[in-house]
Amino acid sequence: MAHRGMHGRRPTLEEVAARAGVGRGTVSRVINGSPRVSERTRSAVEEAVAELGYVPNTAARALAANRTDSIAVVVPEAESRFFSEPYFSGIVGGVGAALAETDLQLLLTFAGGAREQDKLASYLAAHRVDGVLLVSVHSDDPLADRLHQMDLPTVISGPRSAGEPLPSVDSDNYSGARAAVDHLLSRGRRSVGIIAGPLDVYGAERRLVGYRDQLAAGGFAYEKKLVAYGDFTEEGGRRCMAELLDRSPGLDAVFACSDLMASGARQVLRESGRRIPDDVALVGFDDSMIAQHMEPTLTSVRQPTWEMGRAMTGLLLDEIALAAEGNRSSASRDAERHLVLPTELVIRASS
Repeated sequence: MAHRGMHGRRPTLEEVAARAGVGRGTVSRVINGSPRVSERTRSAVEEAVAELGYVPNTAARALAANRTDSIAVVVPEAESRFFSEPYFSGIVGGVGAALAETDLQLLLTFAGGAREQDKLASYLAAHRVDGVLLVSVHSDDPLADRLHQMDLPTVISGPRSAGEPLPSVDSDNYSGARAAVDHLLSRGRRSVGIIAGPLDVYGAERRLVGYRDQLAAGGFAYEKKLVAYGDFTEEGGRRCMAELLDRSPGLDAVFACSDLMASGARQVLRESGRRIPDDVALVGFDDSMIAQHMEPTLTSVRQPTWEMGRAMTGLLLDEIALAAEGNRSSASRDAERHLVLPTELVIRASS
């Protein structure tokens, strides 16, 4: 016969959590089928549920009944950029792998302009999906704020600022940049330029800060003439590399903040007669297939995009589950809601 909760009440989620020795959010994850739970933890929660006779409250069951069993991956960029950048395919691959463990369907949509965003906002406001994964967000993009105001479970790939209110998953852009610059300095390079990303992207800003801080740690001054601002495209890398050579023809190393920009930089370096890495060492960021197939092969900071997509999905499933339990705003969950995954420098022939 099932046990009763305190004072003869029906057992609560908190009592199940206490019995299993886990947090309330973990219990919600198990009950709602989230893949982000170990088998050992799942067994402990299921045993506690059985012992206490816990049954989810009627409000949660009603919310579950109204679920659409689908989530949307929203990319506020032009389709052409989505299909040209390896970053996006890695994220979506991880999302798909996580969803393969559930019964949820995936909707992929692009919202690169104001008109597309208005249409999307109307669609989402009609509760057509249970949650949204927002990929590639600029600091001035209004879409994230609109989703936040709708109170629709949303997770973004990288915060817009240090005070991001929405749950997020990001790579450690700062440490990755520091590792890249430290590597170049350790190889004896003394004039290290950077092709930065757009500074309305928080991750790009963090890479630039990491570059600056590692120069300082190595005893080198931060020089504006060694900084060019790109847009994560190959053409942007070409343009920035030409700018850097014009301003600092004697530079001997370049840290490009994406593999695509590194590819563009490589073309300009070769056209200018610079040998890689003899005259100019080159490091990228992403560790995409581009890095592995460049000639020479590209040293690059591995950004775990597949793992990020999987983690974003797990976090979104948590948010959906906790919305059903009415516990999404818990301040104690802040660390769980903003995940930063480690990066790794992969050294190849270009440096």
